[in-house]
Amino acid sequence: MTLAIEDRLRSASPTDFAHAMRQLASGVSVITAGKGSARVGMTATAVTSLSATPPTLIVCLNQKSSAGPLIACSHAFAVNILAADQIEIGERFAGKGGLKGAARFAGGTWNTGISGAPVLAGALATIECELDEVIERHTHAILVGRVVHTSTLPRKASLTYWQGSYVAIDRDEDLVRLAEVSVPSAKHG
Repeated sequence: MTLAIEDRLRSASPTDFAHAMRQLASGVSVITAGKGSARVGMTATAVTSLSATPPTLIVCLNQKSSAGPLIACSHAFAVNILAADQIEIGERFAGKGGLKGAARFAGGTWNTGISGAPVLAGALATIECELDEVIERHTHAILVGRVVHTSTLPRKASLTYWQGSYVAIDRDEDLVRLAEVSVPSAKHG
C-alpha cells in the first residue's frame, strides 16, 4: 500500500523550524517607508537579492506588521543595512522599548531618500526600492522591490543576527582571529 504524498510529507513543527532557522546568520536591516509623522520602520533579517538585471530584492515581513500597509500605500521603501554600532537602532525598530511608528526614528540621523523613504545616515548601505509586487503567503508577505538607488559606506563592521543574539562581523578583525587559530604554529611543525 502506498501513501499519498500528503500523508508522507508533513510540516515540521513551527518550534523545530524556528530553532533550525536560528542557525542561519543573517544581516540586520531596518525597512522604512513613509514621510513625516506617517513614517514606519521595522527590523528585518529576511532580505535578499532576487535579480541583478534588473536590480531587484525581496523582503519578507509579518502580515501583522504595521509597516506593511504604509509600504503598500507609498509604493516605496528603503532597506537600511545596519553597521555593528547600530544595535540600538535595530532593537528600537524591532519593538524593544515599546516605541511605535514615527517615534522609532528618534534615534539616529534620518534623511529622505530619492524614493521618498527614510534612509539612515551611517548605515553600511541603503537600498531604495519602488514596490513592484506584494505576494501574500501564510503569515508573511513577500515584498518585491525594484532597486532605484543605492548608497554604501566604506567598510565597517556589519551587524548580524545569529542564534537569537546580535553579532558584529568585522572582516579585518575576523581574518586576524581566523589566522591565529587556523595556521599551524612553527613550534608544532
